[in-house]
Amino acid sequence: MIENLIFLGPPIAACVVLAGILSYFGNHILTRGIIFIDIAIAQIAALGTMTGLLFGFAEESFSVQIISYGFTILVISLFAVLKSRKMAISQEAIIGILYCVALGLALLLAEKISGGSNYITKTITGNILWVTWKQVLYTLIVVVAVGAIHISYSKKFIQISENIRDKKGAENKRFLELLFYITFGFVIVKAVFIQGIFLVFILLIAPAAIVRLFTANWKQRFIWSWVIGILGSIIGIYISYEYNVSNGPAIVCLLSTLVFLAAFVKVFLKLFRREPLSKIVNNIKE
Repeated sequence: MIENLIFLGPPIAACVVLAGILSYFGNHILTRGIIFIDIAIAQIAALGTMTGLLFGFAEESFSVQIISYGFTILVISLFAVLKSRKMAISQEAIIGILYCVALGLALLLAEKISGGSNYITKTITGNILWVTWKQVLYTLIVVVAVGAIHISYSKKFIQISENIRDKKGAENKRFLELLFYITFGFVIVKAVFIQGIFLVFILLIAPAAIVRLFTANWKQRFIWSWVIGILGSIIGIYISYEYNVSNGPAIVCLLSTLVFLAAFVKVFLKLFRREPLSKIVNNIKE
């Protein structure tokens, strides 16, 4: 038992750290209505890493991380700038194209890298069970730095996400948008390396979506989405370890199921408030 806890310590710690910051960004992403920006940026981060591997750098080397950050920050900065302009093409269309281009290039690079197909699989599903305490520490440093920035500008970021027109804050709105997306990119690069693209996406969207069904209060949404992300990740890790299945897909399936269950509960609660329970039961029987 103790040996199991020692082995699962780093994965659980990584989930606690990343679930908090990802669910925070997820609440903003859902409010802004750009749902797939995270999966597109995650794929771009993975493309940057594969480019570094093509140049012969080690997967966990500083050079590879710099290339990955460079790719991510460049693309997300361009998106933040273009987002503030009127475009003939919708944001979701641009995001979809970014994702397809990044994935297509990654598949092409995989053909030129030894073990490239295995790395493609790893970037998608992740392998959080093998994360180290060193990786957790570096991730915590990034998360704390990003968290400090967002605490400082929390009200401004919420106003922008809700599209509240604040004339006093209009002058630095473009700067704040750029700051939001750049810090988001830093978190995504760290998270993808540990958790994989699909798990990062589900931790961003699923916990925030569940809590959004029941409350509009930002503070409550941040807290409860973090709690749901942590619990879902820990239970998923346990299932993965106990039954020898892939950790990423296990957590993804669990959190996805919770979204549908939460939606069902929301519908049931609405019916229960409008009609007596006995009437609902009779309607079901009929």
